[in-house]
Amino acid sequence: MSATQTPRLMAAGAIGNLLEWYDFAVYGYFAAAIGRAFFPEQDKVAQVLSAFGVFAVGFMMRPIGGALFGHVGDRLGRSTALTLSVMAMAVPTFLIGVLPGYATLGLAAPVLLTLLRMVQGLSVGGEYTTSIVFLVESARPERRGIVGAVADLGAVSGILLGSATGAVLEWVMPAQAVDDWGWRIPFWIGLFVGGAGLVLRRGFGQAEEAPRPSRRPPLVATFTGHWRVLLYLAGVSVFGAVGFYLMFVYIVSWLQFVDGIAPAQALTINTASMVLLIPVEIGLATLSDRIGQRAVLLAVTGLSVVAAWPMFWLMHGHQEWMVLAGQLGFVVLIGGYYGCLPAFMVGVVARDVRCTAIAMGYNVAVGLIGGFSPLVATWLVQRTDNDYSPAFMIMAAGAISFLVLLLGMRRQASLSSRA
Repeated sequence: MSATQTPRLMAAGAIGNLLEWYDFAVYGYFAAAIGRAFFPEQDKVAQVLSAFGVFAVGFMMRPIGGALFGHVGDRLGRSTALTLSVMAMAVPTFLIGVLPGYATLGLAAPVLLTLLRMVQGLSVGGEYTTSIVFLVESARPERRGIVGAVADLGAVSGILLGSATGAVLEWVMPAQAVDDWGWRIPFWIGLFVGGAGLVLRRGFGQAEEAPRPSRRPPLVATFTGHWRVLLYLAGVSVFGAVGFYLMFVYIVSWLQFVDGIAPAQALTINTASMVLLIPVEIGLATLSDRIGQRAVLLAVTGLSVVAAWPMFWLMHGHQEWMVLAGQLGFVVLIGGYYGCLPAFMVGVVARDVRCTAIAMGYNVAVGLIGGFSPLVATWLVQRTDNDYSPAFMIMAAGAISFLVLLLGMRRQASLSSRA
């Protein structure tokens, strides 16, 4: 990146993630209201489970979206894929905001909601991974950690914007009005964010290196020649898939149902944590440019195994400072993880299949594991009557990613010694 290109390229790379994670965050935060709007009247837990089920369906589309947009990115260019993905997110986001509920459309309402979430899932499957590939490839080698973190900060900013929007609505509108129609307002706003993304990405392709021609489609080349790195990326991504969606999406519902915290207070605590996530990512990404991304990833995944339960114990303390302290602990772990992950993934994949391999490896973990995490956590807490079930999920995810990183490091050392 040249000095004049850097600000716009970084903003253009981040804004698509901002839109997509703003929408996914808003959906998670208003899951209870969405459940009441689009599903038959039943008990409150069943409606939340139904809403998170549709949330999970959207995530299941991410591997397909990763393959689709990864192919476009590797064959036609990163910029083409990014332009298409932001359009595929903005329109369905707005349509969810105007879609009539179950009382008006009957069974067609949840069906249409599911279809719109599926389109959004396709978009998310390509946007995040393609944007990190574009930004990291454009950065100087000694700055790839911090530049890669910018793409993730777009996602963090989107979730922060969604959380802040939800908190403002809960504070300024009567609770019944938010439940009846106010939850739709954030989805309307998404259309304007998408328009801003298209404007920023105008002429985007002039800054990137032309794609290299390949005889085989990128997806075929990935599965035949790079399947080991595909599994490796999926394993490394497990911790983020579980940790992020439990601690910054599901946690708002957990605080309401388990701790009895009011929605406005839960959203405010989550918003404060998201604000602090930004400097944490920047700081640890900068550190990773000095000591290596793998070292930071090993540290945070290893620490999560021993620290997840104590931090949930704090969050179960029914006092606001304890809840905030527990979530801030997760801010450090998850912020450190996502601050280093983009540059790490780009660095372990060959360029000609980079968009496809990263999209598939990352999205398989996030789509099949992360997308179901809120649903599984809700079910476990209800079924086992154990409020700490989400902590055990995070501990297991941290252990998996730690072992994959450790085994990958040993394999690399073994190969180096033979050379």
